[in-house]
Amino acid sequence: MSAPPLNSPPTHPPLTPPAAPRLRSIFAAFSKIGLTSFGGGLSGWMLREFVQRRAWLTEQEFLSGLALAQAFPGVNVVNLAIWIGYQLRRGPGALAAASGIVVPPMAVALVLAALFSQVGDSHRVHIVLAGVAATAVGLSLQTGLRAARAAASNLLRGLILATTFAAIFFWRLPLLWVVGTMAPLSIGLAWARIRAEAAP
Repeated sequence: MSAPPLNSPPTHPPLTPPAAPRLRSIFAAFSKIGLTSFGGGLSGWMLREFVQRRAWLTEQEFLSGLALAQAFPGVNVVNLAIWIGYQLRRGPGALAAASGIVVPPMAVALVLAALFSQVGDSHRVHIVLAGVAATAVGLSLQTGLRAARAAASNLLRGLILATTFAAIFFWRLPLLWVVGTMAPLSIGLAWARIRAEAAP
């Protein structure tokens, strides 16, 4: 029996893709997000939980889903939950994710709303809520900066990003007009780049 050549590359067993999480795991994960992310910033919590901690998605997949969720009508975080759940387990996963992000927090919110009506005049309560809101803004800012870094991959896309931001933040133009103008332009440029890359 002859030995393999010394310069032959080492062989490795094929990598098997990670198994999709169970539906109850998806529901529990989104319930945890909904119940612990006080003050908003849900997209930031989702990024940390599903990309950095659980590795259910890559950062690029998450940011693509975030962009779609913001483009669709409705609540952004619910749209994002549905998209993530669908990527993991298709229709049942989308239902589990949407239920987890909505139902448990809604039940808790009803209880807290009743309690807040009793202590809503307390100055200390408003100070605590302001601190929680500041944390949520920080999480949202982290997600926004990551998304901006991924979106501005070249000069032209960076200009579109900067123009959209300036039109809404500085010039205070109507959101629908800005999105209606810049989104088709960005999609057209992306389509042209895809066709150019696919050309022989």
